[in-house]
Amino acid sequence: MKTEIKNHAQPKLTVVGAGPGDPDLITLKAVKALKSADVVLYDALVNEELLDYVNPNAELVFVGKRRGCYKYQQEQINDLIVSRAKSDGHVVRLKGGDPFIFGRGAEEMEYAASFGLETAVVPGISSSLAVPAYQNIPLTKRGSTESFWVITGTTKQHKLSEDIALAAKSNATVVILMGMAKLPEIVKLFQAEGKNKLPVAIIQDGTTVREKVGIGTVDSIEQVVYENELSNPAIIVFGEVVSHRAQLAKVKSDVIAKELVS
Repeated sequence: MKTEIKNHAQPKLTVVGAGPGDPDLITLKAVKALKSADVVLYDALVNEELLDYVNPNAELVFVGKRRGCYKYQQEQINDLIVSRAKSDGHVVRLKGGDPFIFGRGAEEMEYAASFGLETAVVPGISSSLAVPAYQNIPLTKRGSTESFWVITGTTKQHKLSEDIALAAKSNATVVILMGMAKLPEIVKLFQAEGKNKLPVAIIQDGTTVREKVGIGTVDSIEQVVYENELSNPAIIVFGEVVSHRAQLAKVKSDVIAKELVS
């Protein structure tokens, strides 16, 4: 690829994590990167309110990637990063969540570096952590779980990740991204381990005004999804920690009841 440089800016790629959806969860360093950008390539899951932080002279390019809907293929995005960096200078690749957690940020940086571009990454708050937290679901809790798995529900080959079967055998909290289409298969894996009553949460459009939540067990969660019309983008959480949400609500309710009595 040969692209003529139109200005004297150093060709550079900064891959930036936009966070899980709530615009207040973007980091200060991410905002600084947006303000210094010459071109911003942003995804479908990025809250467009964040574009208000972008340098007003920068060009915004929507490269929307979402399951079943690709404005640009990944190879085209890679080429666009390089060509626009060489022609315009600083390219910011704005990606939902954290770009190094199922975000392909590392691939884009490697591709850009192979063409001699300077590269940097600004970590983002991952939806795998923040979305459950917004629903008062801690991924670890003393006495309940000592670890957690974060797994993609669908591999590059569009198959169910084999790691889910391993995770289902553990006592860890299991967080599954991009797994709604595979939910029946995932449920069967947990049922095979005798975890029929294990609490499950599904959170759609987490941390945004469109957020929807369904709470059930391994045996009931598919019915919960049907009744609440839950769909992508959503996060699935398996684990005893899901019960903390109800426990916290009960504690708050008890406190209010005592205050009313007194």
